Amino acid sequence: MCSDKPNGFRTLPSATGGIARLACARLREVGKDVAAVLARAGLKAELLDDPTLRLDVSTQIKVLNVVAAELDDQLLGFHLARSFELGQIGLLYYVMASSEQLSDALRNAGRYSGIVNEGVRLHFILDEAATISLDYVGVDRRSDRHQADFWLVTLMRICRQVTETRLAPLRLKVRHSSAGQTEEFKSFFGHDMEFEQDADAIIFSAQTASFPLIGRDVYLNELLRQYADEALARQPDRQASFRSAVEEVIPQLLPHGRARTSEVARRLGMSLRTLSRKLHDEGATYAEILDELRAALAMRYLRESELPVSEIAWLLGYMEISSLTHAFKRWTGMTPRQFRSSECDR
Repeated sequence: MCSDKPNGFRTLPSATGGIARLACARLREVGKDVAAVLARAGLKAELLDDPTLRLDVSTQIKVLNVVAAELDDQLLGFHLARSFELGQIGLLYYVMASSEQLSDALRNAGRYSGIVNEGVRLHFILDEAATISLDYVGVDRRSDRHQADFWLVTLMRICRQVTETRLAPLRLKVRHSSAGQTEEFKSFFGHDMEFEQDADAIIFSAQTASFPLIGRDVYLNELLRQYADEALARQPDRQASFRSAVEEVIPQLLPHGRARTSEVARRLGMSLRTLSRKLHDEGATYAEILDELRAALAMRYLRESELPVSEIAWLLGYMEISSLTHAFKRWTGMTPRQFRSSECDR
């Protein structure tokens, strides 16, 4: 339920409540008593009438579950995500849509997804494949199926819209069990859904990550990312995550080649085991954070034409330029010099 506690006292992850509002709109479309249905989730209908109020993520999950039961629709999240206007997502969508390549859009999705939902963290990894996955933070994943379905369908719709292609994944995995009607998933995604897996993820080919976006605009994207950073910073209910503390320490250690987990743990005043456990609780790993930070910093440094590539390699903790080149090709499909050249040509 929406909290009226003062800023800084909130402990539950919150969401904009957009999915819950879409569910209520569906109830109204079929003539259901919205107030009566929401009461079963412990929520007053008037709270959802104010789009500026955020919901606890656990409450949103309850709303979706009771609406699904009322409508006898165990694919509610899937169905809601199929038809809404993507622009309703707001700033997150426009940051993604103005990105340069699909990989940039998905990295931005991971960075800024907390604006929309603090309980579902998006992660993008590019190696042998391009994987966008969901991790639940401060929320019991077993309590939910509809948010997960909603996110996966929405992400697929965004990927298709911004590239103007009919993308299909190599694999599609969810943690929850099948609710039947799996042919609907296959028809939409172009691939069978794999149920009861160890992750919620869409897996594309690595080449997909380099697809250019139709609406790309480097200046608009930079401006929108500034707005998104400010939005994250001023969220009144948002507590600093442990991951953010780790992210603050790593850049200080990279230039000296000391960005090891043991040194980060020492800087944070804890054991290596505690650091790993805390990151695991937030659905993250140290290796993932280190890789994402290096990728982001590498692109930032390469845009500074005065910095030689050799110095950038040192700043990122690489002993050899070849190590940076190998990593950068994995992140972007280009060498550092090719990336710098493409930036200068704009």
